[in-house]
Amino acid sequence: MVIVTHNGKFHADDAWAVAVLHILFPDAEIVRTRESAIIEAADFVVDVGGIWDPAAGRFDHHQKGFDGARPSGVPYASAGLVWRDYGARCVAHLAAMHTGHQLDEDTAQQMAYAIDADIVQYLDLSDVGAAKNAPGGYGMSAVVSGFNPNWMDEQRLGYGEQADAYRLAQFRKAMDFLTEVIVNSVKYRVGAILALAQVRQAQVLENGRLLFLKNAALPWSSVVRKEMPKVLFVLSHSLSEDRYMLHTVPATTDTFDARADLPESWAGLRDADLAAVTGVPDAKFCHNGRFIAAAKSYEGAYAMALQALQAVDAGLSPLFVPREAAAALS
Repeated sequence: MVIVTHNGKFHADDAWAVAVLHILFPDAEIVRTRESAIIEAADFVVDVGGIWDPAAGRFDHHQKGFDGARPSGVPYASAGLVWRDYGARCVAHLAAMHTGHQLDEDTAQQMAYAIDADIVQYLDLSDVGAAKNAPGGYGMSAVVSGFNPNWMDEQRLGYGEQADAYRLAQFRKAMDFLTEVIVNSVKYRVGAILALAQVRQAQVLENGRLLFLKNAALPWSSVVRKEMPKVLFVLSHSLSEDRYMLHTVPATTDTFDARADLPESWAGLRDADLAAVTGVPDAKFCHNGRFIAAAKSYEGAYAMALQALQAVDAGLSPLFVPREAAAALS
């Protein structure tokens, strides 16, 4: 099997598209060329060739009259065209390979839609000149572009087989980078699904205002925010650091405000200073932003959680009331 894309400078959209196909067809040969005979004979053609025909393995968007766009109106470049037809299959394959979890077709497709919304559409927007995916020089499209040979490399390389081999090697480095992005995106989303039951079944303490998780790495924020309105703080065990963490609960997805902050007197303190204020001998730290603190033992972290709840009850840490809720109460 042969996957063809254009030679010369590459962009994030063609590197992503080829990376996706190569995940599914790892033994395929990757050829970068504009020679029509090679393009016509290829199994897949990405970002070159002037044809969009998924059934024939053709994924170009440069041809006159091309008007492919998502239902949202965001135009397709080659990353989105390939992801549109192979994204769900890629997600299911990576989920099985990296998590051992078999996704049903609908779940894989929903994850593919989410990854398109979070990542792929921005690669396409950048490629067609409609938007940057991040300000400055370190959006993903800019990072991938940095794998291209610069002018000094081009002057040194010149033209020939050795130069082509170097450029292909750089393209493969960009592919490897984007493959890791795809893998991590899938693992994160599969992990979130598998974590749901554990978070929902976790121990609830202090009349429902404190949740205890045995593994701090569990992605809990969305579940707690949506399904556990009484929980103000989350106590969890960091297995990697062997200490216990005390977290605030984000009030909404679009704010840094928490349902309740940790006590103001803890802010920015560490070790002996924090122990003196809390009376907890093994207290380790409290972030200056008062959204996370830690103690070495469960008992220590639990004692800090009780103090945080007492501060809320005393009005020293006011409850955050989202604007919608405040309007409903008025």
